Amino acid sequence: MRRLKPLVILLLTIGVSLSAQADFLKLEKFGENPGDLEASYFTPNIENPALVVLLHGCAQQGDELALQSGLFGLAKKHNFALLLPQQGLSNNIKRCFNWYSADDFTRDLGETLSIKNMINRFKAKLGSEDVYIIGLSGGGAMASGMLANYPTLFTGGAVVAGIPFPCADGLITGISCMRNGPSQTADELATLVKNINPQQTNWPKLSVWTGENDSIVNPLNSSVFAQQWANLSTLENKPIINKKSGYTITRWQNSAKEARVELIEVSNLGHGIMVNPQVENGGEVSDYLLASPVSTVKHVIDFWQLSLSISHE
Repeated sequence: MRRLKPLVILLLTIGVSLSAQADFLKLEKFGENPGDLEASYFTPNIENPALVVLLHGCAQQGDELALQSGLFGLAKKHNFALLLPQQGLSNNIKRCFNWYSADDFTRDLGETLSIKNMINRFKAKLGSEDVYIIGLSGGGAMASGMLANYPTLFTGGAVVAGIPFPCADGLITGISCMRNGPSQTADELATLVKNINPQQTNWPKLSVWTGENDSIVNPLNSSVFAQQWANLSTLENKPIINKKSGYTITRWQNSAKEARVELIEVSNLGHGIMVNPQVENGGEVSDYLLASPVSTVKHVIDFWQLSLSISHE
């Protein structure tokens, strides 16, 4: 009987995973879909829930990332909805969102328009007033483009191991941006985004994440991105720096002393989203899900004030 225990444990684990995945449904008929994307979703049993959009990284499945990162557990606990756009192999051999292609990152074109239509359709279906977006790696780069192109659509965002928008105009410049960081300054990038939305004054709240040893996406991207967003939001010039055990939080405040932009730099970690399996819904370690003293999704949900107990780090 003892020899059967590992098999029983494995079957029970698979059963839990399949049960959780059964909570995701396919989003149908969301309007024009020039990016040829699909999406799944989860809805809590309440009216007018907040909506969180998750953009997966390359070679990932959105529903699996939601489960492994802890985001699905948090959605069930705190009663917010999830929308999980999914890239396909026919669009990108590595299943990356095409964040570096002008046909897909330009406002109301390609994948950008598909994701916008998904959000608007699902938002109307739920009656949601607040929409948030979080993306990892290539999904993070796509999330920064969504925030820049449609700032009125989002209440807040989070970009993990991503890239500021606009940083690239093709695959070659995209690779250069990943390796070396942006060729433009934070001020120049802020001006480019402001030109897309000249009337915009209230920019979404933003959390930016990087591993200090990231060798795939240069951490300079995250620091420039955070400063770009602080400039757009006309926040106080001197950020507040808070050194924690294993990571550092830098926050820019508005005149009411509310943190509107933050940069989290995690020591001794590379490319991925941070998980802390030691805490409830802190996530599990896997490919590009890195064991850390802080869980990205738990921290971000607090930062957006979607959790029942708000953290005051």
